[in-house]
Amino acid sequence: MSGKRVTKAREGIDPAKAYALDEAVKLVKERAKSKFDETIEIAMNLGVDPRHADQMVRGVVNLPNGTGRSLRVAVFARGAKADEARAAGADVVGAEDLVERVQGGNIDFDRCIATPDLMPLVGRLGKVLGPRGIMPNPKVGTVTMDVKGAVAGAKGGSVEFRVEKAGIVQAGVGKASFSAEKLVENIRAFADAVNKAKPAGAKGHYINRVALSSTMGPGVKIDTATLIGTPGAS
Repeated sequence: MSGKRVTKAREGIDPAKAYALDEAVKLVKERAKSKFDETIEIAMNLGVDPRHADQMVRGVVNLPNGTGRSLRVAVFARGAKADEARAAGADVVGAEDLVERVQGGNIDFDRCIATPDLMPLVGRLGKVLGPRGIMPNPKVGTVTMDVKGAVAGAKGGSVEFRVEKAGIVQAGVGKASFSAEKLVENIRAFADAVNKAKPAGAKGHYINRVALSSTMGPGVKIDTATLIGTPGAS
């Protein structure tokens, strides 16, 4: 985005102000002017230090209105479960052959699911899939015998989240083409899931700052009181 466009996009946004959620969504949508359908992204600054195991925040949430993205889903499974995965719409299905493909650098998928029996095999791919944030994990429902449900969730709008080193959780929560109402529903669902994932080791304020932006647009701070109406959200 050019300097002039950036300056124009920031017009009307007070960088020091935390806006009510509805108003923040309106401001971000109005400034998503690219030729492509920009992703609406949320960034939540949490009062945790993920270097401590008891302060790790991670989970998965099904956005009520989907993400607007078409995800490619890979499933590590054999036999009947592999057939179930294909029937559910998985894009890539396999076992040893799929492990070899991934080890060879052929990673043409966005989400990865595995049946528990194949995890000793998939475990070899930790160094490849881990840094991409797509290593199957039972805590977020991607190591499961319910292959059909997991594929449907991944295709239908489930979003995994994991806190980064700086204590920030980020995710895409829809597209600029979504109505403001649908974006608000998705954002509330995501924030609620992060709030409920508050770890035992988190002390003091948990959700400190929240900002919303589009792919190419400026960030808009959100008043956390309008985001979640539950205790401990401040």
